Amino acid sequence: MPGKKRKADTKMWGSASPSSSSSRRKGSSSRRGGGSSSSSAYGSVGASGASGINEGKAEKLFAELCEDDNPDAASMEGICKLCEQLDIDALEDVRVLVLLWKLGANKKPAEIQKEEWMAGCHKLKLDSVDKFKKLLPSLDTGFMDREEFGDFYKFCFQFNRAGTHKTLEKDLVVALLRMVLIGGRITSGRLDTFCEFLESTTDTSYSKITLDQWRSFLDFSYEYPDAKALEGYDEGMSAWPVLIDEYVEFMEKLGKKSEIMIFLLLTGGDRTIFIDRERTFSLGGIILEMNNPPLSLFREGTMFALYV
Repeated sequence: MPGKKRKADTKMWGSASPSSSSSRRKGSSSRRGGGSSSSSAYGSVGASGASGINEGKAEKLFAELCEDDNPDAASMEGICKLCEQLDIDALEDVRVLVLLWKLGANKKPAEIQKEEWMAGCHKLKLDSVDKFKKLLPSLDTGFMDREEFGDFYKFCFQFNRAGTHKTLEKDLVVALLRMVLIGGRITSGRLDTFCEFLESTTDTSYSKITLDQWRSFLDFSYEYPDAKALEGYDEGMSAWPVLIDEYVEFMEKLGKKSEIMIFLLLTGGDRTIFIDRERTFSLGGIILEMNNPPLSLFREGTMFALYV
């Protein structure tokens, strides 16, 4: 983030726990495979490589991101330093992850190795901060087709793991989902309610999320984008992870609670407003904090709220 320094042990999107958990799935424990692409080693081709970049400049730029005791890998701190140079927010700008994905940071979580950096710089023709900045507009996830985004989405999970551990803390997952899936890739309602479900669940089996669960949510969001599509969901016949089944149950309960009508009495006529979920509702300076008593009538001035 511009103008701010970060400690060496600071994670950009959260901190992962060294422990892991298993994913509960009906039938099979996994229904899809997948691997990460690996970048080829860069060759020694002099000051100017075959791709036209100045390798010396690219290597110098990488060296500035590394710690003295490890000149062959740039950690989170180094990546944050690069973000400062590019004037982008390492905590909230998804282009940080897109850049690391395009550079080929696949070998170890939470770092990019020199070999990956140099191969990526050759591929993307980068050897200066200015060239990195010119690349930024093309890093918008909106330019990716569904298959490309699927690969990137998997990378986001893998890159944020802690060492050899295979799960992410659910708080980190929520932060990543809100960072990676904004912009219309899935409906905002699906994203918001799933994050709310993760944040509110007390089921300890979901304190950590597996890659299968992570990927399943994206596929589920494509197949069931809204409430109308969800009407056809059959838990008994589904092959989704149990996490998804329980999210659907959460949505069903939320739907029952959200049958709330707000009546606003105005001079010249009545107006009825429907909202789709519980929240603080404000209109004309009057704020109603909507809790969920089974049947109650709330009055504030000329406003009435009926909970059903």
